Amino acid sequence: MTDSIPANSVGLVKPQAYKFDEPLTLRSGKVLPEYELVVETYGTLNSTKTNAVLICHALSGDHHAAGYNSEADTKPGWWDNCIGPGKAIDTNLFYVVSLNNLGGCAGSTGPASINPETNKYYGPDFPVVTVRDWVNSQLRLMDRMQIPEWAAVVGGSLGGMQVLRWAISYPERMRHAICIAAAPKLSAQNIAFNEVARHSITSDANFREGRYLEEGTYPKKGLMLARMVGHITYLSDSAMRAKFGKSAPDFEQETSENFGRDLRSGKLSFGLNVDFQVESYLHYQGERFSKNFDANTYLLMTKALDYFDPTVDFEGDLSKAFANSDCKFLLMSFSTDWRFPPERSREIVNDLLKAGREVSYLEIEADQGHDAFLLPIPRYVDALSGYLQRVHQENESDAS
Repeated sequence: MTDSIPANSVGLVKPQAYKFDEPLTLRSGKVLPEYELVVETYGTLNSTKTNAVLICHALSGDHHAAGYNSEADTKPGWWDNCIGPGKAIDTNLFYVVSLNNLGGCAGSTGPASINPETNKYYGPDFPVVTVRDWVNSQLRLMDRMQIPEWAAVVGGSLGGMQVLRWAISYPERMRHAICIAAAPKLSAQNIAFNEVARHSITSDANFREGRYLEEGTYPKKGLMLARMVGHITYLSDSAMRAKFGKSAPDFEQETSENFGRDLRSGKLSFGLNVDFQVESYLHYQGERFSKNFDANTYLLMTKALDYFDPTVDFEGDLSKAFANSDCKFLLMSFSTDWRFPPERSREIVNDLLKAGREVSYLEIEADQGHDAFLLPIPRYVDALSGYLQRVHQENESDAS
């Protein structure tokens, strides 16, 4: 595997766990007495500690954003397209910090962790966490790592919401906010999708009121359905046509199925069987997800999405929320993203301008829907790269 790692990869990386003994009071009023955050870092922190970039992950993301955790890995981290030497988030220039948020299931303290007070899984007893709580914990991580200021905080989707909260809560600790394919708060339609996903999980007989891990099981069918519903919303109609059209290539190299529009067996079954390749694809994605993601974490993450509304402390006025945000902003959206469409990003841009902030905005023509922010779309990657090059040049200028 080592010989086949691309030259522009960060290579083999090892996660680190940071333990925090200081209690964290959450927005709900509940308190986490102690917790751990799992982190990966790429690149080198410079002598003046001015080149650190924070990566905030989306709903099903985690700390493993780039590179490989072992020589047996066949796939790199979830944002390897953009993070690495010479890539848009250039690890020759920046020290990149990527973490798994509180409540996650990739090593950070969450529902699948052991509650020190009971010596059992937290399960449903793990408190609901919000975007604000994540940012507060990220600030503590920043201080532990002795990073005085982020050169940039970067995130897409739910990660972009964290970027906005950083700019509102701790504007003095960052210089640039890069918010991709996000929204100032969820629409009623988005909340509805999340509720369908949650209900599919909690209605599964194996959910066991959230204590499935104690009983050695998990709500597989509910998680599969939640992921299937979510995955549909991440793709555009044109992306679905391209992915499942007759000329579509295999979606996963490790499977032999051709996920085209063609019938799986060449003819209709005239029953309730899986006839179409798109059905096969959704079942495959749901099955894979259900094996790797904790159901209670999925419930928490979707609630964090639903609860996000930074205007609640500012009389419903987002521009007032950004009044003290002295950092510079880059917002990007994608034309076929109907989960977080471009008009939602333009709402943020308009409120930033109303607040007198410095903001750049790019709306990218792309057929891939909401998932576009994860993909190597040339105009998107070039814009992100160009902006971060300017961030680096700003660093160099300040240092000279």
